[in-house]
Amino acid sequence: MTIDDLALIFTRGVGSRTIAHLIDIFGSAEAVYLASKEELIMRAELRPEVADRIAKREGFVLAYREVDYCRRHAIRAIAATDDEYPETLRATSDRPHVLFVRGNVDALSRRLLSMVGTRNMSPGAQDVCNRLIEQLGERVDNLSIVSGLAYGVDAACHRAALAYGVNTIAVVASTLPSVTPTVHTALADSIVESGGAIVSELHSQSPQNGALFLARNRIIAGLSMGTIVVESPASGGSLATADMADSYGRTVMAVPGRISDSASFGTNNLIRSGKARLVLTAEDIIEDMGWSCDKCERGAADADCGIVDGLDPATRIVYDAVAATTAISLSELLDKTHMSMGELAMVIMNLELLGLVRKLPGQRYELV
Repeated sequence: MTIDDLALIFTRGVGSRTIAHLIDIFGSAEAVYLASKEELIMRAELRPEVADRIAKREGFVLAYREVDYCRRHAIRAIAATDDEYPETLRATSDRPHVLFVRGNVDALSRRLLSMVGTRNMSPGAQDVCNRLIEQLGERVDNLSIVSGLAYGVDAACHRAALAYGVNTIAVVASTLPSVTPTVHTALADSIVESGGAIVSELHSQSPQNGALFLARNRIIAGLSMGTIVVESPASGGSLATADMADSYGRTVMAVPGRISDSASFGTNNLIRSGKARLVLTAEDIIEDMGWSCDKCERGAADADCGIVDGLDPATRIVYDAVAATTAISLSELLDKTHMSMGELAMVIMNLELLGLVRKLPGQRYELV
């Protein structure tokens, strides 16, 4: 990440979607600041006052302060153009341009699964969290459970992951190193100490208000290829997360409950509407996600030929571009495929999940 990346998020009138748009056009934050005001207006179609703020490098003073703040609090800032930025999140149009991470940044490159639910969970939901995460931990390698560190189901999922030796990531709506709610500070510390991570899009000068939780939910949904709603009433934040996951084209799953339990109205309606797949066991999750049961089927390798033949046209274009070289950079792939950054990131992510392509240092890719 460069100081230019931070400066963009400190520029008035420049939000997540605008930054994603600018990066798609110019390629990097540095290139944005090398562009003239006229280019920003004509090519990126920015309002003149916003283009003027970028041209005058308005955000740099606060950006340098943020660098010092992150250094003092052991916080890592990663930009959407960095290798460490998760491909899943990079594929979303409203991705935060900078993520602030406390703990193990490598946790973001694992096989991520989001699990969310109501804050007022039932004793049965606690048992579901424990059982599903224990089973997944026994069957799936390189797994990390993503949730929001909130009361109820979120905290239960993090605690279950810690108990069964599964990596976990908490996405919070607060400025690091603090967490919300503060009573979960010790839980956050345990997550970091176990090799997990605490993630936020909020810089140190962000105003704190209740509206930030909904924005936080899009990150939970965007980080993972799948989201499970464990328990939810007819409305609530976990249903909003499921809607966002669905809008990103991710797999949505839900645990059914008794029709008489108000705490299960939301999950039952997700299943009834066809938006979510019914989940009873870890095997259901593994099947819905298209994962191999790594720990159970060690040494049983799938034949790649059949997988490649079944690729959709866009994915096959990217696969062939990677196959034509020993290693190819992200910028070269953009040139060869004529895709946007978001489209290409989604295709690469699918190829990585299929085990056909892997990332190398320097945003380069090769066939497995």
